[in-house]
Amino acid sequence: MQNLRIPGPTPCPPEVLAAMSRQMINHRGVEFSEMVKEVTANMKQVFQTKNDLLLLTGSGTAGLEAAAVNMLSPGDSVLSVSIGVFGERFAKIAQTYGAVVVPLNFPHGQAADVDAVKKALANNPQVKAVLVTHNETSTGITNDLKAISAAVKGAGKLLLVDCISSLGSVNVPVDEWGIDVAISGSQKGWMVPPGMAMISVSEAGWQAYAQAKMPRFYLDLGKAKAGLEKGQTPWTPNVSVVFAFQVALKMMLEEGIENIFARHERHGKFTRDGVKALGLNLLADERYASNTVTSVVADRGLDAKKLNKIMRDEFDIVLAGGQGPLEGKIFRIGHLGMVKEADLQAVFDALKVALPKAGFTG
Repeated sequence: MQNLRIPGPTPCPPEVLAAMSRQMINHRGVEFSEMVKEVTANMKQVFQTKNDLLLLTGSGTAGLEAAAVNMLSPGDSVLSVSIGVFGERFAKIAQTYGAVVVPLNFPHGQAADVDAVKKALANNPQVKAVLVTHNETSTGITNDLKAISAAVKGAGKLLLVDCISSLGSVNVPVDEWGIDVAISGSQKGWMVPPGMAMISVSEAGWQAYAQAKMPRFYLDLGKAKAGLEKGQTPWTPNVSVVFAFQVALKMMLEEGIENIFARHERHGKFTRDGVKALGLNLLADERYASNTVTSVVADRGLDAKKLNKIMRDEFDIVLAGGQGPLEGKIFRIGHLGMVKEADLQAVFDALKVALPKAGFTG
């Protein structure tokens, strides 16, 4: 079986895949209604929130777009705290709909500096909301969201967070940290195929929604909330992914969310230690290194694209390449969701053979 070691989509447990093979049911019927209520309640436990939590059929990017169009109006000023490709995408979405983006961009491979966030907020009092990516998979960096959140909420601003690749894998206590809108995606640590975005909204978020003037229809969170009150979604949902979520969430809660966080922490350290043992360099400062994906510098003659091809063709192991300005400069190893230490050890065993073939002279 292929060893899929990218930061999403991630491998799915057999039980989850079996659930998806079920025959379709009436998405407006009682059975599906009970299923949506169960999935939503269980998901709230992982989000660690009592806020409204809504299911949207679409990718994680649909969740980012929903956050922007439901909370903002054209002309609103937003501070974009970006450390990579996905932070830049969040800002681009808001800008596309007419928001005035105040960029606070950090070099790809670095975490956001909290003092710089505080300074930007002080220098731009007109800012209504702050956009942040918690776990930037393009670089393998996890921002100090707790500290950033404290700065944003201390300034009285709305906080919209891309938690797509962190929720379900690392600790994101949504209510404790005061996150107004938290977005995740099914294909990450949730062990479910792509096709659904999940989004929680605080009371302050709903107040912003009531004033927001950006155009919205399919992604209207008010419609999603009204549908959920009836145990439905406003539009035809991805029924098979809901089947999958029902099973995956039960598995996650049986394991326990604290155990899930600890498992990802162990796998993150195991991966970083394995990378260093091969003489390779990490892109990330280990204080901010992600426990869901590790980015490895392609230096000392290493051709990252050739390496990934060798790993795929000769060992049936799929790694991720670099994105944006890091294309060809790094390769990435995903270790979120359904992954065992043996899967990661297989990567390092293969790398020992593949690295010299790809030009590495370390």
